[in-house]
Amino acid sequence: MRVTVLPRGRVRGDARVPGDKSISHRWLILAATGEGRSEIRDLPRALDVRSTAKVLAALSGESARAELEGWASEPGPVADGDRSTGNGPEPPPRTLAVEARGRGALQAPDAPLDCGNSGTTMRLVAGVLAACPFEAVMVGDPSLSSRPMERIAEPLRAMGARVRTTGGHAPVTIAGGRLRGTLHRCPVPSAQVKSAVLLAGLAAEGETTVVEPAATRDHTERALAALGAPLRSRERSVTVSAFAYPGFDGRVPGDVSSAAFLVAAAALTGGELAIRDVGLNPTRTRFLSVLERMGVPTRAEVSRLELGEPVGDLVVGACDGLRGTFVPGDELPLVIDEVPVLALLAAHADGQTRFAGAGELRVKESDRLAGPAGAIRALGGHAAVEGEDLVVAGGGLEGGRASSGGDHRMAMAIAVGALGAHGAVEIEGMEAAEVSFPGFVRVLAGLGARIEP
Repeated sequence: MRVTVLPRGRVRGDARVPGDKSISHRWLILAATGEGRSEIRDLPRALDVRSTAKVLAALSGESARAELEGWASEPGPVADGDRSTGNGPEPPPRTLAVEARGRGALQAPDAPLDCGNSGTTMRLVAGVLAACPFEAVMVGDPSLSSRPMERIAEPLRAMGARVRTTGGHAPVTIAGGRLRGTLHRCPVPSAQVKSAVLLAGLAAEGETTVVEPAATRDHTERALAALGAPLRSRERSVTVSAFAYPGFDGRVPGDVSSAAFLVAAAALTGGELAIRDVGLNPTRTRFLSVLERMGVPTRAEVSRLELGEPVGDLVVGACDGLRGTFVPGDELPLVIDEVPVLALLAAHADGQTRFAGAGELRVKESDRLAGPAGAIRALGGHAAVEGEDLVVAGGGLEGGRASSGGDHRMAMAIAVGALGAHGAVEIEGMEAAEVSFPGFVRVLAGLGARIEP
């Protein structure tokens, strides 16, 4: 899908965003492997979340399988052969109710588990499969099959699972069984690796500890703590031991990473915006600190907790100018999903912005180190990759054409950056946004952006 974004629109008003993908993956796994009935409300229709539901359905007993398959197959975003998506009007969200009988009731799948484009699905479910007394194969699309999987295979092998990768990538074959606790020191910060090891540790003998070089998002720990798990957390380490968790009720908060695109759009166009019922987990809102340094006034107002997750409103004040900033390597993991939109925003700042130690961005859905730099240059700005740093010169964008490269975050980031360009911007591959934010173009236009098909 090709769209044209025109300058001089102002993004402002009230908005809501789809449910949080990171939280949804984890709650789905806990619901399908818990003991008893779970009810999850406001699950997002994102393709990645559907991949997790489908994989869990293939591993579940009859009752849970029917509910998971039913939810995953309802109308919503549908991928075609080249990973693009189409989407009609969103059906109202419904409650997913799952009756599960614990991890011991999981069954060997009849076919390879297709994780689609979802690295979160593959890595987190691997932690569950590590303790299952059967063999399973996990596969993915070409993009997922290019991402590193030894980073989860290594600690799971150390715990006693037999894990084979294909040259370090998917397909991944796991023959699980009796596990022993481990101490795993992550060589790179990764919430997915941490969560995989913790999920395995819940079915292991003895304690399992994960130590990270930098703090990462803590949705798994928060959910487990809310369910009563024997868990100890410090700044950069977390320890769990065996625990059979009960069913639960929860309403998925809005995805703050999706909200970041609307926040940036309002900041760039000088609008005031309030995003309602969004997740405000401190490990996910670090991008607000970066925006504050760039001159964007924001305010987070927590109103309640959902399974340990703070939820509330995110308010953006009028911004009268952007300035460049420095994002150091120890902060980068906490803004990993927001770097593309922060980079496109920085293209309009006064002064240089540097994202240091951003090499991990090369192994996301696309090369998110080179991607933003290329998009900025294509639109008449100045940006470069220097080693593992992304450097954006600032000064503004002229307009022109750019492609998402099939990456949902790149599609939305380019659309946001285009709002401040001097001329029109034609974006190829805008449909990729549907992967995580169904209806993004419609929402952005409804808030005042000028977008033509």
